[in-house]
Amino acid sequence: MTDEIRPQPFYITFLRHGESVGNAEARWQGQSDFPLTDVGRAQARALAERWQRENMKFDFLISSPLIRAKETAEIIASALGVSIEFDSLWLERDNGEFAGLTAHELRENFQRPPFYTPYDPVGGDGEGDWELFLRAGQALHGLLKRDPARYLVVSHGGMLNQVMHAVMGLAPQANNAGTRFSFGNTAFANLVYHPHQHRWVVDRLNDHAHWVDAE
Repeated sequence: MTDEIRPQPFYITFLRHGESVGNAEARWQGQSDFPLTDVGRAQARALAERWQRENMKFDFLISSPLIRAKETAEIIASALGVSIEFDSLWLERDNGEFAGLTAHELRENFQRPPFYTPYDPVGGDGEGDWELFLRAGQALHGLLKRDPARYLVVSHGGMLNQVMHAVMGLAPQANNAGTRFSFGNTAFANLVYHPHQHRWVVDRLNDHAHWVDAE
């Protein structure tokens, strides 16, 4: 009798992009396309240098096509010698009419409803929490349909929050209640997925030791 051969695990790193112009101006970016600031580029370079020192290796790098994620991915890819795949499933939330506005502009132009459910759209016609949660699950499912390997995914804070909800089995709640996961600029989470057990291991979360002010 031969020993059963168990599937290899997936090693997945979820990385939020570096500081963007929209971040620096405290805007609700959504899918509006703001580039990185000089600070954001420095954050990405600092992370790339850290991962070089740590001999970090990735087999695949998958990125949102929005420029703030794209620039971050390009800096990392150049340093680590990995090619980039762009996938629109990893875009930030479509926040409808809120895209690119500051908190002040939102208060001036929109009235917050007294109660809203995860099924309600954001910004008039944007993705509500449930819709984003479903897209996050689709993106995660697509990743796990690939062969086990070492994956780096460069995405956005809102999207990565819902990916972590999908991993943890946490459904979105009304009025934005429930659990949230911190992802500072160029902060990352390391996860391992064991398909033969359907077991997730969260090794790191919101790690931005390369840039202490990434919050």
